[in-house]
Amino acid sequence: MDWFVAPEYWLSRLVFQRALAVVYLVAFATAALQFRALLGERGMLPVPRFLARVRFREAPGVFHLHYSDRFFAVWAWAGCAVSAALVAGLDSAVPLWAGMLCWLVPWAMYLSIVNVGQTWYSFGWESLLLEVGFLAVFLGNDEVAPPVVVLFLLRWILFRVEFGAGLIKIRGDACWRRLTCLDYHHETQPMPGPLSWFFHHLPRPVHRAEAAANHLTQLVVPVLLFTPQPVATAAASLMILTQLWLVLSGNFSWLNWITIVLALSAVRLPGAAPRVPGPPLWYEVLVLAVGAGLVCLSYHPVRNMISRGQVMNRSFDPLHLVNTYGAFGSVSRVRYEVVVEGTADDVPRADSDWREYEFKGKPGDPRRWPRQFAPYHLRLDWLMWFAAISPAYAGPWFGGLVERLLEDDRDTLRLLRRSPFPPGAPPRFVRAGLYQYRYTTWRELRETGACWHRTYVREFLPPTRLAAPVTRER
Repeated sequence: MDWFVAPEYWLSRLVFQRALAVVYLVAFATAALQFRALLGERGMLPVPRFLARVRFREAPGVFHLHYSDRFFAVWAWAGCAVSAALVAGLDSAVPLWAGMLCWLVPWAMYLSIVNVGQTWYSFGWESLLLEVGFLAVFLGNDEVAPPVVVLFLLRWILFRVEFGAGLIKIRGDACWRRLTCLDYHHETQPMPGPLSWFFHHLPRPVHRAEAAANHLTQLVVPVLLFTPQPVATAAASLMILTQLWLVLSGNFSWLNWITIVLALSAVRLPGAAPRVPGPPLWYEVLVLAVGAGLVCLSYHPVRNMISRGQVMNRSFDPLHLVNTYGAFGSVSRVRYEVVVEGTADDVPRADSDWREYEFKGKPGDPRRWPRQFAPYHLRLDWLMWFAAISPAYAGPWFGGLVERLLEDDRDTLRLLRRSPFPPGAPPRFVRAGLYQYRYTTWRELRETGACWHRTYVREFLPPTRLAAPVTRER
């Protein structure tokens, strides 16, 4: 069936697949390097405890069959290996059915991780990677031209990502309608990047233009994805440029990058497709059946999108097949940060020798300039931003973080940039304070060299110690 395939998107598919495999690789590497302190058997939110109260059908995955920290590590690093093989083109070197299995494996492996990830994996880009990754299974390899149905569904995801985000903004914070949200956003976003200070100090008319361009890209341009070429390519290219602007202005894990990958699937890249036989019947039937099923499942995100009570970043099924997305329906005007300190003094006093723990990505020392980490995801740093907004966000895990700092837990300390205490000599007490942060002015930057100015607001956690000493092997 000639209508079933679109050979003109041969190169677009190739670029999309290799780029998606890179995102998978980053996601698995993030899991492998951070899970012990976050989700391990002695983590802040242990997987075994979670599995004891959640049934398989609520969170399907391999860890219901067996969990140990060693098994999780092997699983995550195996996911890295499979992703690297896909980057190298493994799926194109095997028969069509085997190539589909090559893409099914990382999807199933990452689904197992997300479904036990709890708060640490509650971000929209986790579901987005799974939704896109599932469609990639049916995109085919060098034995067939790209199926039109799958290409359409990829655009449908991109439409929902952008249009849903646009609706949540225009319905939410009034500053989006007044075009003033960017006066605050670059300063108060979850994890600023090395250029965020400069973006914040752009002239206000530029911020207005940023906000207006955001509305255009998210509320108007997505409709053009379903128009004939070259209009659809122009629309996707504009989305890519917008996402690159966001990459420069902050650290949003792989959200921007996977959106770029999605947009690449709609760009018609030049290049002649090789002559290949028509797709086998079993492949056509399978793709059409899956496409019909995903269209039916789209009822829930569409209903959410048109609802006045629209919610952001929600999955409607445990397989994360079709989800709803959105971000920054409200924008904070003031930035708060939780600063964690420890002291070795036997009796904690205000004038004790309190030493600050430094995190890798979140603001701490006012003189330390932010670094670029995205697409790598610093999960603890992101949750610390939520904790500063409201202590309720920190309820399930912050006590565990403090306990592990007091225990001198090696895996937890690896999540930090620096511990102020030498190995084997943990603090006797840990406390946390809430500070207001703001970017310095150009004059303050020249005079002090600091990009942040901070002011103490209130106590977040009083001085806390372990109920009993803990002896741990290092």
